[in-house]
Amino acid sequence: MDVIDIPAHVPPHLVTDINIFALPGAETDYIAAWLALQERGPDGLIWTTANGGHWIGTRGDVVRSLWADTTRLSNEVLAVVPGLGEAMQLIPLQQDGATHKTFRDAVMKGFAGRHIAALEPQVQALARELAQGLVARGSCEFMSEYAEILPVDIFLSLIDVPVGDRLHLRPLAAQLVRPDGSMGVIELRDAVDDYLRPRIVPRITNPGSDLFSRILAEPVHGRPWTEDEALRMARNILFAGLDTVAALVGMTAMHLALHPQDQQLLRDNPDLIPAAADEFTRRYPSASVSRNAVEDVQVGDLTIRKGDIVYLPSVLHNLDAGSFDDPMAFRLDRKLNPTHHTTMGVGAHRCVGAGLARMELIVFLREWLAIIPPFTIAPGGRIAMKGGNVGTCTHLPIAWA
Repeated sequence: MDVIDIPAHVPPHLVTDINIFALPGAETDYIAAWLALQERGPDGLIWTTANGGHWIGTRGDVVRSLWADTTRLSNEVLAVVPGLGEAMQLIPLQQDGATHKTFRDAVMKGFAGRHIAALEPQVQALARELAQGLVARGSCEFMSEYAEILPVDIFLSLIDVPVGDRLHLRPLAAQLVRPDGSMGVIELRDAVDDYLRPRIVPRITNPGSDLFSRILAEPVHGRPWTEDEALRMARNILFAGLDTVAALVGMTAMHLALHPQDQQLLRDNPDLIPAAADEFTRRYPSASVSRNAVEDVQVGDLTIRKGDIVYLPSVLHNLDAGSFDDPMAFRLDRKLNPTHHTTMGVGAHRCVGAGLARMELIVFLREWLAIIPPFTIAPGGRIAMKGGNVGTCTHLPIAWA
């Protein structure tokens, strides 16, 4: 491992060598692995020498406030992986201020509520088809046979590319959020662009009705999108659509398999499913963001210096007792507004696909619980997880009578 000089403004007692892509214990419990860091950073921050050296937010109020600070902290860095932000240049995620708003407004119009509502019957049909195809077997490996199919195939149909391309594209998305060192950042960007270019460039001048076309049909700064801008936007949307909802659906199924009382509650009271979807989203956050300071930021007695990178895990806000009452409990009496937690981001950079993700989770719960009998973790089965910018189950064996 490279030797990293500890900046003079970092107190020595806050220094660790934690690698956020290899958290101790994350392979068996991603969430517990993150929560273990809370005790090491009671002041709200720790500093790790891994990945070039960066801060990690450890307390809920600190994570939330820094995530929402778009004046002193920038999204330009994208991730703590050296060189990734410079290579990707995602639109609108890596933009700030007025430029971010201009491009985000165009993207938001592509995700308008009427488009999401029109998609619900397709989501319902696929959710039902997948569950019906599994029910007679009595068991499945949920991640590969359901969670990584339902939201990904819906997303690929949304951008009008063959759903069979899922097998090629998902490994590329995993390299962005959970890199294993097998692919360099330039290689990853070029592989994605090689896939996107022939599908995106024609839509700039000849848009259809798909998501990318709807976005590209919206002028930016009073002019059409350039080819470079269109590719950077498509990279952003593609990466976002291939992983996060699959992780959320997997974590939700894991909870239901481990907590039969909650499973039965929703079977007996399907009208509670929308509230349950919001609580599952809070209880099982998977995403984290990296921000680079463009000016000094004071956090208590600590200073994030201009140029520092700070890593903000949503799990350490959502599951902090200072942010939510009894945060580890699954409770349907919270009257939860989805903007209260940070699973889908905060403020100006809140996930543009949050409405789609919520609808997909609700439809999954309704269709799965209506078709699949009460299920548990398969006898002798082992849950496996992996941490990173998006933590997820990688193996979830479940069984039913």
